[in-house]
Amino acid sequence: MARLRATSAFAALGLAVLVPAALVPGLGPAAAETRAFRADYTVTLLGLPVARARFDSTFSGGRFRIEGSLSSTGLARIFDDTEGTTSVEGVIEGDGVRPAAFDADYVSGRKKGRTAIRFAGGDVESVVNQPQKTRDPRSWVAVSQAHLKAALDPLSSALVVAKRPEEVCGRTIRFFDGELRADLKLAPARGGDSKLDGARVTCTASFVPVAGYRKGRKQIEYLKDRSRIAVTFAPLSGTGLYTPVDASVGTRIGTLRILATRIEAR
Repeated sequence: MARLRATSAFAALGLAVLVPAALVPGLGPAAAETRAFRADYTVTLLGLPVARARFDSTFSGGRFRIEGSLSSTGLARIFDDTEGTTSVEGVIEGDGVRPAAFDADYVSGRKKGRTAIRFAGGDVESVVNQPQKTRDPRSWVAVSQAHLKAALDPLSSALVVAKRPEEVCGRTIRFFDGELRADLKLAPARGGDSKLDGARVTCTASFVPVAGYRKGRKQIEYLKDRSRIAVTFAPLSGTGLYTPVDASVGTRIGTLRILATRIEAR
C-alpha cells in the first residue's frame, strides 16, 4: 500500500466499469443514454481488511469517465495510512476502450505523489510521476515506446467486452500504471473450460512483467513464477461488458483478495 499506484489493487482487478451498449455490436440502443454507476470494493490480506475503494462511473454518447478513491483501513492504517484518488476519461471504439487521460494522487503518511498518463492513437503518449525517482540503469528494466503501444491504465484495463461468459477468458490485458508495464494473461480455468457460475466466469491469470521494475525484485519474481491468481467476472446490466467482482492474488506474505461489495446504478 505504500504507493497508491495500486489504484488497480493489482492490475485494476477491482473496478466497476460499464460501456454504453450502443457501442457494443449486437446490443440494444437504449444504453446510448447517459448512465452512472457506483461500485464499492474491499481489499483483504490473509483475511484481514487492509483497504477499501469506491468507483463512480458515467457513460454518455460514447464517452466515459471513472472517478475512484482508495484508502487503507484496519491494521493497515497503523503501519501505512494511505489515501488516494484516481480518474480516467476517454471513449469506447469498436470492441475496446481508448483512454485519453489518467490521473492518480496519493498521500501516504507525510509523502505525497502524483501520476499522470496521457494517451494518443490508442498508445501512451506521455507519463509524469511526482516525485520522480532515480533508477539504477544496471538493474532497472526501462520502459520503451514499443512497450507502451496499446497499453491501458489501471482503470481502463479492467474492461472486458464479451457477448458470452465463455469469451471472457483467453485474452491478455496490457497494463501500465505509470511505472510498471506488465501483462495479465487470462486463461480458462478447469483445464481448458472456463469455470461458469450462472452468468459469472472465473479465469486463472498469469502475471508477466514487461518493463518498469528492478531486476531480481522478490515480489515481482514471486508474482511471475509462483503466484496463484484467479479473477471472477460478472456481466453488468446485460450490456456485453464484464467487470471483476472477486479476485485473489498470492503474494509472498499471503493471499490478497479484492471483493466487490456493491455495484449499482446511481
